[in-house]
Amino acid sequence: MEAFTQHTGKIVPLDRANVDTDQIIPKQFLKRVERTGFGQYLFYNWRFDTQGNPDPDFELNQEKYADGSILLSGANFGCGSSREHAPWALLDYGFRVVIAPSFADIFYNNCFKNGILPIRLPEETVNTLFQRVAQEITHTLTVDLEANKMEDHNGFSAEFKVEPYRRYCLLNGLDDIAVTLQKADKISSYEKNLPSYYQVQEKQNL
Repeated sequence: MEAFTQHTGKIVPLDRANVDTDQIIPKQFLKRVERTGFGQYLFYNWRFDTQGNPDPDFELNQEKYADGSILLSGANFGCGSSREHAPWALLDYGFRVVIAPSFADIFYNNCFKNGILPIRLPEETVNTLFQRVAQEITHTLTVDLEANKMEDHNGFSAEFKVEPYRRYCLLNGLDDIAVTLQKADKISSYEKNLPSYYQVQEKQNL
């Protein structure tokens, strides 16, 4: 997993509350087993009409938000089913940061496991950001995980909190498997010292 220390990117405003995982990545696109390739289907039912043509009014289809990598949204983002494909789709599209007043718990956890930084900010602060983006005062943000702070070049700044363990994992690019492998020597030593009746016997060739 790619480490996250500091990221500067363009903001894409999605001023909607209760964006669920089926809206993030519709169920008909969940047949892939690898994590890549989902970005093209991100927010599919909003990005495209019934004929598959891009909706020019949707934010991701607007030129001024092209190549955006910081998603700004409303409360309870990522609610609905627990599909891990939702952060996969966001990451594959190019988002590294999602800012909202609140997140669904499972989605929030899955973001950290896939290299995305979900940031909770007070609703008043989120609304201020929406206003600044709409007025074209704020175009990009620099998000510094080491300093737990974000800022633009026009006077906006805000601090945020991330649980210490999640912060450690993101800063070092550690997913669950990588964290476990850090203890590989201790795990191996423990297994070797187990009583014989606990040890897993190797399969013998027949």
